[in-house]
Amino acid sequence: WMPRISLEAARVNAGLTQEKMAKILGVSKFTIINWEKGNSAPDARQLRKISELSGIPMDFIFIPD
Repeated sequence: WMPRISLEAARVNAGLTQEKMAKILGVSKFTIINWEKGNSAPDARQLRKISELSGIPMDFIFIPD
């Protein structure tokens, strides 16, 4: 069993700043900020990449509604 991990925690677990995560995913830093605040959400492809970078399974990454 694994607790739900926030997008921010997944990014930090990957050792990435918001800027570096944005560059890897091809989005702006403001997009990352909005994801972490729950104002918007990554698509499936972006979530898969976040999962790969952080080592956290997609099912355990919490996406705010």
